[in-house]
Amino acid sequence: MMKTSKKESTNSGSRDDNPDANRAEESELCPGFQDVDAFVKYGLGAVLSATKASAGLPQAGDEYDFYRSFPGFQEFCESQGDKLLHCMSQIMQHHGCRSHIRDRNKLTGLEERFDLVVDSNDVILERAGILLDEADGVNRTQNPVMPAGFQPPKIVVSSWNRKGSSSGSRSETFRLLHAKNVARPQLKFKEKVDNSNTPFVPKIFIKPNALKPLPSYFSNKQIRKERPEDLDVPAALADFIHQQRTQEHVEDMFAHPYQYELDHLTIPEKLLSKPEPQMYKPMAETKLSFIDSLEELVALNGKLCQLPEFAVDLEHHSYRSFLGITCLMQISTREEDFIIDTLELRGEMHILNEAFTDPTIVKVFHGADSDIEWLQRDFGLYVVNLFDTHQASRALNLARHSLDHLLKNFCNVNSDKRYQLADWRIRPLPEEMIEYARADTHYLLYIYDCMRAQLLESNHGQPGLLQCVWNKSKDVSLKKYVKPIFTEESYLELQRKQKRSFNTQQLTTFRLLYAWRDKLARQEDESTGYVLPTHMMIKISEELPKEPQGIIACCNPVPPLVRQQVNELHLLVQQGREMPLLKAEMAAQKKKGLTTIKKAEVPLFGPHDTSRGSESGHPQLVADEVPVKQGVLFSEEDYKMDVDEQKISSLLAPAKITLFQELETPAGQRSLSVAQTKARSIIESFENPFRMYLPSSGAHVNKNAKFDPSSKIFEISKRWKLQSAEQQQKEMEVKKKSKEEAKQKARKLSEERTKAKQSYQESLRNIASVRQQAANSKDGGRKKARSGCEDGETTPKPSKKLMKSAEKSQKTEPPSEETFKPFDYAQSDLKVFDGSKAKDNTQFDPNRQAQDFRKKKFPQGQKNNLSSGNRSMSYMKGKSERGFRHNWPKR
Repeated sequence: MMKTSKKESTNSGSRDDNPDANRAEESELCPGFQDVDAFVKYGLGAVLSATKASAGLPQAGDEYDFYRSFPGFQEFCESQGDKLLHCMSQIMQHHGCRSHIRDRNKLTGLEERFDLVVDSNDVILERAGILLDEADGVNRTQNPVMPAGFQPPKIVVSSWNRKGSSSGSRSETFRLLHAKNVARPQLKFKEKVDNSNTPFVPKIFIKPNALKPLPSYFSNKQIRKERPEDLDVPAALADFIHQQRTQEHVEDMFAHPYQYELDHLTIPEKLLSKPEPQMYKPMAETKLSFIDSLEELVALNGKLCQLPEFAVDLEHHSYRSFLGITCLMQISTREEDFIIDTLELRGEMHILNEAFTDPTIVKVFHGADSDIEWLQRDFGLYVVNLFDTHQASRALNLARHSLDHLLKNFCNVNSDKRYQLADWRIRPLPEEMIEYARADTHYLLYIYDCMRAQLLESNHGQPGLLQCVWNKSKDVSLKKYVKPIFTEESYLELQRKQKRSFNTQQLTTFRLLYAWRDKLARQEDESTGYVLPTHMMIKISEELPKEPQGIIACCNPVPPLVRQQVNELHLLVQQGREMPLLKAEMAAQKKKGLTTIKKAEVPLFGPHDTSRGSESGHPQLVADEVPVKQGVLFSEEDYKMDVDEQKISSLLAPAKITLFQELETPAGQRSLSVAQTKARSIIESFENPFRMYLPSSGAHVNKNAKFDPSSKIFEISKRWKLQSAEQQQKEMEVKKKSKEEAKQKARKLSEERTKAKQSYQESLRNIASVRQQAANSKDGGRKKARSGCEDGETTPKPSKKLMKSAEKSQKTEPPSEETFKPFDYAQSDLKVFDGSKAKDNTQFDPNRQAQDFRKKKFPQGQKNNLSSGNRSMSYMKGKSERGFRHNWPKR
């Protein structure tokens, strides 16, 4: 301690001795500034003087334009502007920002400079904030404080983003490369995206390589300023109005422009013969050109028109756009690869129609179904003479039909699908994404040669299978792009795909959310999956949350547009909850022999009230035409049936239970005890099974409100009473009509029965009686003469069916008229009526016949042959013993 104090004292003494040397030793903050305060004071003074000088400059407008006309003032402004830009660029370089301010295009230079200044200001301010926090003692590099139990989200690894380990290599995991802060390319498009709910109209207005000229509608499409309907109407709708106004053909408007050329396309013999596969160049030795200007695009079109074939592929983005955006086009020839920035050249891509529609040039695609539609939608490009390697793979029955499998099978190349789900709107494109896009078309022409050779070999050298692939590829190129059109029933198709069963409230909510999502997606030019994914929409429809927080709880993560418009969504859910709750209708199976009558639409007053509908609304089964009686079920009145109505066979009983009916309590009834109220509720539950759906009497409804005309409850009860009275009157009229119809039908039946009885009695008047037949048999033993009938007619037997007997009696001829002679009983043989034996009667008596067989004595030597002739098959021996005693065995 003593030594240090001595040293300090000597040092202090030396400093006091030489003050100038001490000042020189002190380090300066900046050249000419001793500390921060001096620098800040100088800086503030310079800023104030610069602000005053800028305020003294001539203002923008007439004054500035006047001074700008002098050459001296103009030169001074330019020199000062260059100095300012130079200072700003030095500041940007010091902070590591882009500083190429002066080397800019004249047209877009101002906007680009402004963007550079804004970006540099953000970087500088962020760095200043970090330094200030560090000076205050707040360390920004520490990990943020997390609540207890919180776990950071893990990266989900599944089959789509895992690269399997093969040949000893490590398994790699790659993620979706999605850019969060990409400027929307739709804002730079010259022709704005049309998301209106109108059909798509082709964008072509020049038709190269045409065998049939383009319709006049498309050729005159450039003259839009002369059309008055283009002022306040979307482009597609304006085209449709113009077409209707000029009375042009809709078929020409929506037809495929190259339909005629594709129908008359013939494949030359050279393409149907076996080729020699031309080996591709290594990717490192092949030239790559990135095209983002109009001059380079025109030069590329000239190169492609001189080639016999080239390969094409597209990269698409559909998450942040309603219809989708084609972001990149790759074209490969035998010698060179091209990548076209279609976002930059979207309005000029129609130039390539000269090469794409040339029938002598083969365009090789893989899986061109979507590519053909995207080319038509975004660029107005059409393809003639297409070869789809996907269709060739299906014709060859390969194990898989993907491009990865073809690259592995024919080129022994393992494709890297790391950027398959990348956001292709990123500009500038990373080198890895460029290499991935380039590989899709670099090997495609060699695969095209190999597949043509295999198609011919598999068909024994015959071109039939190869011709079939050409025809299927032509069908793919004939596809037309169809814009998604919203209708009131569009939600039903999505519900059918999801295989969900909803009640009326859930289905109404699902329909309203579907319409809201479609409308907002078209307005904001976002995909429906970005606005509100389908699984979240189904979750909200099933849960029907009562509060806006419940809607947010159904979404994880919450889409930005849902969070912004959660109140509007809450109103839609409330509107769905107000619908009456009904079960989903199930289709009833038709039974054989019965036809169902369609149910009439009846307005119901409650979700479970089906008794308010008219009786004609209930499902009826129509069988035979039998009169039907209107029955009464669960009624307290004694129903008296008429005599004629008792004869009716069928019965129809509509329910008479009235729902939502107020309980009528007597005026002088005392208050019931708890046990009595329970017993009463139990009895009422047996009387009316629908009591569980009714509101409790007097619990939540004020009694004064029932009789207050200004209350809503009074209006509802009065409306129900009026409607129930009208309904009862209608039911009474229907009952009266049905009763009158039943009585008329019963009268008709009774009249028909009386007529049948009269006709039957008339037919039996002239028929001989049994006694007359016995007398005739006694006299001659001959066959009974038929009295009252002509020869060849049989005696009519009593018919069981009264209706048919009446018809037969009308057909028989009237009997011959004879004088009536009374029977003389003095001549009759009275021995028939006493106990003595009489002659055998011709009438058949099974009991007597059985006794005769038993008592009959056969002569000796003659057997009782019962099995022969005269034995009755219906009355066997000993079977019929009616009318005599049983021979019981004796004890």
